[in-house]
Amino acid sequence: MRRPHIRSVAVAIAVTTAATGLAGTAFAGPSTGVERSSASATTNATAVVEAARTAAFAHASATGVSQGDALHAQDVMLDPEGARHVRFVRTHDGLPVLGGDLVVHLDHKLAYTGVTRAADHAVKPASAKAELTAAQAAAKAARAAKGEAGAAQLVVDARDGSSALSYQVSVTDDQGGSHTVVVDAVTGKVRSNTPDSDEFLSPKLLQSLREHGETIDPATGTGSPEASLLGSGVSGATTSYPSAAKGTGKTLFVGSVGLTTTQTSRGHYQLKDPSRYGTETRDAKGSYTEKFSAGTKFTSTTNVWGNGTTSSRASAAADAQYGVTKTLDFYKSTFGRKGIANNSKAAQAMVHWGKKVANAFWDPTCNCMLYGDGDGDMFKKPLVVLDVTGHELTHGVVDATAKLEPTYVDSDGNQYGEPGALNESLADIFGSNVEFYAKNPKDTGDYLIGEKLGLAQKFLRRLDHPSLDKLEGTIDYWSPDTYYTEVHAGSGVSSHAYYLLAEGSGKKTINGVNYNSPTYNHSTVTGIGRTKATAIFYRALTRYMVSTTDFHDARNATLKAAKDLYGASSTEYKTVDKAWAAVNVTAANTPAARH
Repeated sequence: MRRPHIRSVAVAIAVTTAATGLAGTAFAGPSTGVERSSASATTNATAVVEAARTAAFAHASATGVSQGDALHAQDVMLDPEGARHVRFVRTHDGLPVLGGDLVVHLDHKLAYTGVTRAADHAVKPASAKAELTAAQAAAKAARAAKGEAGAAQLVVDARDGSSALSYQVSVTDDQGGSHTVVVDAVTGKVRSNTPDSDEFLSPKLLQSLREHGETIDPATGTGSPEASLLGSGVSGATTSYPSAAKGTGKTLFVGSVGLTTTQTSRGHYQLKDPSRYGTETRDAKGSYTEKFSAGTKFTSTTNVWGNGTTSSRASAAADAQYGVTKTLDFYKSTFGRKGIANNSKAAQAMVHWGKKVANAFWDPTCNCMLYGDGDGDMFKKPLVVLDVTGHELTHGVVDATAKLEPTYVDSDGNQYGEPGALNESLADIFGSNVEFYAKNPKDTGDYLIGEKLGLAQKFLRRLDHPSLDKLEGTIDYWSPDTYYTEVHAGSGVSSHAYYLLAEGSGKKTINGVNYNSPTYNHSTVTGIGRTKATAIFYRALTRYMVSTTDFHDARNATLKAAKDLYGASSTEYKTVDKAWAAVNVTAANTPAARH
C-alpha cells in the first residue's frame, strides 16, 4: 500500500512557491530517457514556470484553471529535444486543492502544447462558507480514524468528480500510526479516511496469509563479498573527519556486501553514506517514532555491520542500507535522478521499528523507510529484502512526481481504485529494476516481487503472468470491475503491460527464471527490451501522470513518452500500443464515465 498524498499538498506549495527555489530540474535525452542536472536550471526554470503559468490561464478551457486559482510549481522538466513540462499544485482562494494538480506542456519556444490535469471539472466549491467549526471537524475525524486529531485545515476537495469546501485533519493512533481524514465543511460527511503509512503487506494480504496458514520467513543468504567494495575501514592517511570509509555489511539476505560509511574519528564509524547525500540507517529500538532524528545511530569500531543473523541488530540495518543505496544508485545511473525527490537529499531508514510490527513501509512524514522486526509468528524476520526496499522507495518517487492516489479505502484499510493500483504497479516495475541493477548473486534480477519471502507460491507478485498470484488475486487484464479491485491485485494490469513491452509474450527464460506471458487478445507481442521499456514508463510517470491517472490515462502517458523518445512511427511507439491492447486497455474501451 502507499501513503496518500493529501497532506503533502500544502507542503509542496510552501516549498516551491518561488520558482527560483526549484530543485532537481531535469533534462531527458531523447534516446535513453536519462536525466541530468544543469547548472543553468534555476535561470531556465524561472522563465519556464512563468510561461507555463501564463499559458495555463490563457488556455483555461483546456487546463481548467479559473478565477481564484493560483498555481504553484512543484517540478520543472526541460527536455533537450525542446519540450518543457511544469508540474503545478493549485490553491483556490488561498486554500489548497486536493486533486487539483496538473502538468502544463510547452515547446522549445515556450508556447503551450497541452496539459495533463487531475480534475476534469472546475475546482470552485459550491459553498464558500463552512457550517462546521474546525473543532467539530477534528472531533469527527478523531472518531472516524479512532485516534487523536491534530488541527483541522480548510481545503477544497476536488477529487471524485466534485468540488467541496472541506477540512483536512491528521489523526494519530496510540501506536504511532496516522490517518489523513477529509471532512465536508458543510455537511459534516467524512469524505475520505486514509492511512498514511506505505505498508508493503496490505490488510487483505495478511488476512489471506492467515487463511492459508502461511508464514513469511525469508531465507537468509551467505553470499560472497563484493571484493572490490569491501574494506577494513581504514582510511589511510586521512587526518580530517568525518570522511568516507569502505565498510562491510553482513546482511540477512544478500550475504556480505560493500557499504560506504562515515569515519567519524580514528577507529570509529557510523552507518551513514557521505557519497550518497548522507543516506543513513538508524535503530528505532522498538519505538513508533516518525522522527528520524529520534532513531539511534549505528556506530562501530570495526566498520563491519551485522553478522548475517538476527542476533545482531546491525544485520537488518546492513540490508536496509544496502537496499536504499542500491535504489538511489539505480535511479541516478538510469535517469540521473538525484535522490528520491530529485533534490540531492538523503534517503533514510529505521530498522527495529515498533513492537512486533509485521511490515515495512515508506513514510514521508519522516522521509524514510521503516522496517518492523516481524511479529515472531506469521512474520519471522525483518522485511529488509532488496525488492521490497526498491518497491517502497519508488512510492517516494511517485510521491515526488505524480502523487497517484487510491480512489477509496475500506474500513480495514485496504485501498482501491486504478490510480492506486498504478502506483503499486510502478513500485513493482522499478523495484524489480533495482534487483536487475544491483546484480547481487544472492538476489538476481527477475520479474518477481517478494520471491525471497518464503511463500508457497514462490513469489508474492509477478509481472509476466500476474494472475499466478493466488494470495492477492492479482489480475492479468483490465475490465470495468478493475475500479473495485484492491490496489495490489489491480496492479497486475499495468505491470503485465510493462512486461510485455519489455520482454514480449510467450515463453522466455531470464537469469534462470521461466516466464510465459499470455495476452488478452491472443496476440503476439515482441518486446523492445527492459532498458527502453523502463525509460518510457519513467518518462510517462514524471511528465504525463497526475494524481488521478488510471490505466487508460497511463496508456496515453506511455504513448506520449514513447513518441517523445523514439517518434510516433517507431517500433517502440507501436509496441506500447500493442502491449496495452494485450491487457485489454485500448482507446475503444475507454470508459465514458471516468472515476
